[in-house]
Parts: sequence; C-alpha cells; structure tokens
Amino acid sequence: MTEAVKQPALVIPQLIVGLGNPESKYDQTRHNIGFAAVESLSRSWRIPLAENRKFQGEYGEGMAIGGGKIRLLKPLTYMNRSGQAIQAVTSWYKLPPESVLVIYDDMDLPLGKTRLRLSGSAGGHNGMKSAIAHLSTQNFPRLRIGIGKPKGAANNDDSDAVSHVLGRFSAAENQQMSLVLQFVVECIELSLKQGVEKAMNICNSRTINNSES
Repeated sequence: MTEAVKQPALVIPQLIVGLGNPESKYDQTRHNIGFAAVESLSRSWRIPLAENRKFQGEYGEGMAIGGGKIRLLKPLTYMNRSGQAIQAVTSWYKLPPESVLVIYDDMDLPLGKTRLRLSGSAGGHNGMKSAIAHLSTQNFPRLRIGIGKPKGAANNDDSDAVSHVLGRFSAAENQQMSLVLQFVVECIELSLKQGVEKAMNICNSRTINNSES
C-alpha cells in the first residue's frame, strides 16, 4: 500500500505585528508603514488597539476572517527593540514563532510592491534583527511593503537612506500607499483563510499603482 503524501502544514498567522517607531514625529513616515498596516487591519476587522504595558505595545485581539482568534500588535519599544514586545506576546500566549506575521518597510522594493515570505533574514532591517533575535529563529512569515529608494541613491549614502525612511510620502505616494494598505489587508485575510504559502502567489505578483483607484 502506498503511503499518502504528507501535505505540509498550513501556516496560519495568530499574531500580526506591524513595525514602527512610537512618538508623533514618526507618524506617517515610510519607516512606520508597518504601524499603518496594523491600523488598517484594526479598522477593517473592528479590533480596537489599546496600550498594553505587559506587551510593551498597542495590542488588540478578536476573531479573524476564517474563524480563529487573531492578535494585533504595534510594539512601542522603538524599532531596534521590537522583538521584546513580540516575545512578550508569544511567551504569554505560548505562540509558536511560525504563527507570527511581521509587517515592515523595505527600501529594496519599489513603491506599490509587496512581498510575502515564510522565512528569511533581516536584510539589514533593525526591527527584523530584533524580532529574529527574540524569537530565536528566522522561520516566521513576514510581509514587506516597498517604500522605494531615495532619488539618486546610487552612491549608497547612509544619511540619504535615513532621511528617506524617516521622511513622509508625497501626496501622490500617499494615495498609492492607501491602495497598497487595502491590498495588504486582502493578502493577510487570504493568509488566514488559506495559509501564507497560498497567499504568496497573489501578494507577490501584483504592483499597486494609482491608476487602480
């Protein structure tokens, strides 16, 4: 008798984390697009976020699309200590690392592009370095949102990169990013219904342009 081929277990997120920096001076900056994504999910799913000192962040929980419990987190630890807040939630609820989906900005992706992956390195992102250090693994899903490179960035000037990520989107870019955030909500809902791997096919194949509005 032939053995049935074992299907890989579906990766369904239970905790969705958006990376960013607290303080009003960082509001709406490119580096805080992870915060904006979690705020979009909070509005769409009607899951209010409130400061939770135990979790060192703004936290909310409710029922997800597809029926399971879902938790939302915006770490308020500053970017390079994001992992502390993530670990506080995963330890308290005994969540496995692969159930944590982290959303963050990526300069290497053009504006309008998203990339969903099951695992990977930090790619130089301080928030992700902290998340990987505190979860003790790279094997957890992540959704990168493209913020593009600074104009004329061929010389790899670090100060240009810092002012770019800590800068705000232009009016036209803001319109585009609101469409991207709608798409991010769709991608995550698909991850909850069908698993991250299935959702990758759609989330990684589209570029969101202003013309779609």
